[in-house]
Amino acid sequence: MMSRTQLLARAVEAAVDAEGTFIAINNQVSQTVPHLHIHIVPRRRRDGLKGFFWPRQNYKDDLAREAVRDAIEREVGKLQRQDEQAG
Repeated sequence: MMSRTQLLARAVEAAVDAEGTFIAINNQVSQTVPHLHIHIVPRRRRDGLKGFFWPRQNYKDDLAREAVRDAIEREVGKLQRQDEQAG
């Protein structure tokens, strides 16, 4: 699970040109059905993140959201191919 998280964090950074990522794991709090999930939040200097609270922004529209999703998916594919080639 953590190796996949690292891969996705690298892909998010590349896809949205972030300087880094914030990774958090939640397993029960604020959930109707307790489950484990991981947040991967792109970070930039002076982005306003304070503890676990960051200024959230909505996507301009569905196309913008899908463009980010597509970019992350492309980066995951690139990173997987690189990892396979590396051995």
